[in-house]
Amino acid sequence: MPVPDAPRRQGGRRSPSLTLLAVCLASVLFPLSITGTSVALPSIATDLNSGLAALQWAVNGYNLTFAGFILAAGSLADLVGRKRVFLIGTALFGAGALVAAVSSDVMLLDVARAVSGAGAAAALPSGSALLAQVFEGRARARAFSLFGTTVGLGLALGPSIAGVLVSNLSWRSVFLVPAVVAFAVLLLAPFVPESRGPAGGRVDKAGTVTFTGALVLLVFGLVEGPQLGWAHVAVLGPLVGFVVLLAAFAVVERRQAQPMFDLTLLRRPRFLGLCVSVMVIVFGFSPLVVYLPSYFSAVDGLSPQQAGLTIMMLTAPTLIFPVVAGALTRWIPAGTQIVVSVLLVAVGCAWLTVIEPGGGNLPVLGPMLLIGVGVGISFGLLDGAAADSVEPERTGMASGMFNTMRLAGEATAIAVVGSLMVTFTRSGLDGKLGSYDTPYADEPDRVADLLNQGDLATAADTVRGGAGARDAFVDTAAHAYTGALHTVLWVLAALCVVAVPLIAFLMRGRSEAAARGAGVEASSPDAAVSSAAGRVEV
Repeated sequence: MPVPDAPRRQGGRRSPSLTLLAVCLASVLFPLSITGTSVALPSIATDLNSGLAALQWAVNGYNLTFAGFILAAGSLADLVGRKRVFLIGTALFGAGALVAAVSSDVMLLDVARAVSGAGAAAALPSGSALLAQVFEGRARARAFSLFGTTVGLGLALGPSIAGVLVSNLSWRSVFLVPAVVAFAVLLLAPFVPESRGPAGGRVDKAGTVTFTGALVLLVFGLVEGPQLGWAHVAVLGPLVGFVVLLAAFAVVERRQAQPMFDLTLLRRPRFLGLCVSVMVIVFGFSPLVVYLPSYFSAVDGLSPQQAGLTIMMLTAPTLIFPVVAGALTRWIPAGTQIVVSVLLVAVGCAWLTVIEPGGGNLPVLGPMLLIGVGVGISFGLLDGAAADSVEPERTGMASGMFNTMRLAGEATAIAVVGSLMVTFTRSGLDGKLGSYDTPYADEPDRVADLLNQGDLATAADTVRGGAGARDAFVDTAAHAYTGALHTVLWVLAALCVVAVPLIAFLMRGRSEAAARGAGVEASSPDAAVSSAAGRVEV
């Protein structure tokens, strides 16, 4: 079978197996670097004596650069060489991880994490493109199946791996181990062939600058809002700047002959419905992966290893149910399953409000599994449905836009939920600490920050008056923090519920792939049999 874009392979001893190994080893690190870091945050805060806002950038900085540069990196790979961009991206990711591992200052850690995110943005799309060029036919399908599985492994196992590393070594190992693996991938470079895309492409610099700038300003305003006050010029300014740059991005993309983000695709109801679906689902999932470990550490006193294993109840289904969802498309259309997945996340978030201090794992097992099942179903269907919602010649653009919106949604969701958690926790502590003999009695804001960093012990250990007074202080703070989490969970559940009828309305009717299949059937009965065997009805 010919390769679609007729690439020019250059240099190196082509080894499909070692190319697949290199791409999969690198790709498993990128989601692991998000979910794994969340477990390490309480230990980082204690060791580096970090404030909450600076600590949040260890996650947000990575997500921002990952989301902001992934489309531009894909275009750059087509121009200068996919192998070259893949190796440069992997090296950047590894270098950032190494600097993060040895950082003695949280600001240096945050910068290093942003560098790692940019590296991941370069390596992921170029690695995927390399697989498309090295493998053909059924081998290509198997390669991408393994590629998707490794990405899922990074997401699902990240918290437990990080928990083991932090508990038995230190938080630094959460960054050091991925750095070592990334540099090991570079040793496979001689066996990875080079390829480029069709001539005539270019990188959309104006679109990249305006989109990334808008995303950075939005997240900065959301993170700093609870710290500085929402009326502070350093918060209002970035939020206004976000609106301006987002408008500029829309103008820039409309004027581009070859935009990296084709806004006309959002006029297609089905594609828009899928974009709404992925945004809502990541809002109900990604912040929980990041902030629940801090809750378990602060309120229940779990070790990083215990917190990581507990989060597996949320992430493990995302490894199993993509396959289940694919199999179910024989009987249940993908569109119906996607609507159901949003409902499952909604019910799971509402049900998770049973979480209470000292409640143990059993009460939260059901809701966390339910959320994970909903997310797992969506992981198995959304990307394929997005590609099927447009003409074949626009699937690359649709997939790139879809994944950019997914990553941008994750970055925004983590920032929004973090801001709400801090705001609601502070509100819950107002007027409730004054009776305790502690330096923190008049500092509910500081106690709220410590809770959201996963560290209640720092404040509790200063309480004078014996074990009874300390326990009462801990109980007051823990219930305020839990109340904040309950409120956030209800907000997330309501967001999903409100989105369900909109998604169902937008996704009514047939996909572009189904319409093409119907056209084939009308013109050729024999061709119709062949087409029906290979398509997924949405």
